[in-house]
Amino acid sequence: MTPTNDVERTGGEPGPEPLTVGLRVRIGQEEAHYGGGLVDGARILRLFGDLVTEVTIRSDGDEGLLTEYADIRFTAPVHPGDYIEATGRVVRSTKLRRFVELTARKVIAATDDGPSSAAVLPEPVTVCTARATTVVPRKTPTAKGVR
Repeated sequence: MTPTNDVERTGGEPGPEPLTVGLRVRIGQEEAHYGGGLVDGARILRLFGDLVTEVTIRSDGDEGLLTEYADIRFTAPVHPGDYIEATGRVVRSTKLRRFVELTARKVIAATDDGPSSAAVLPEPVTVCTARATTVVPRKTPTAKGVR
């Protein structure tokens, strides 16, 4: 198979452009969890969970079931007042699974210049990366709107 930017599908046939989803959130003061005002990594993983859910809704019309995170790497601290931009990209797809690469980047950082000061970063700072696997339900014929 020739390498492409397409989603790799079981069976060797490239699919359409990879599905990519994203979101941006401001981290609130109430999310400081550790000394020094650090935000716990679980907050970023919740963002990743939302991204994986959106992937399966867009690709399969169902929220799916997140079954695994792998290679989680926290690479920079997150503080209240920071803006985090997170993206998820489907890198491989099978009949029942979607494999998603996840990245969270800090794009605006709180500063020490005052209680409400912040600065747009010249370059986003990666704060976390991971891979996720989600399972989507097998489609079975049902009456419209009936579960």
